[in-house]
Amino acid sequence: MASTPRKWFDQSQPQTLQAAVLLCYLNAALAILYLITFGATLPLILLVAAVGANGVANEKRWGYWVAVVAASLYVVVQLIAFVSFSKSLSSVLNLAFAVLLVVLLLHPESRRYQRIWFR
Repeated sequence: MASTPRKWFDQSQPQTLQAAVLLCYLNAALAILYLITFGATLPLILLVAAVGANGVANEKRWGYWVAVVAASLYVVVQLIAFVSFSKSLSSVLNLAFAVLLVVLLLHPESRRYQRIWFR
């Protein structure tokens, strides 16, 4: 029984899932920089989303749901931060990209693909 090699990115997936995987990885990279610079623990949600993105790239159903839950939690955190603290352009952009990630993951094309092809 040969194991299949792990992928970081799957070009055969729909564009919505491809964009979600890339956005999760980009968010995780920025979260690591934020964690190193400021020492805050909030970016840990984005690191969990990157683990989910790796599962999505390897067509694992658990990876899809980990990414969806982590991205949804991040939207809630960004929304609370936007309402409670500052209403600057950077907080609007953070909230917009957090919502975009959830929209990409929950897009009908993404959901249909994961329902059919993910194990």
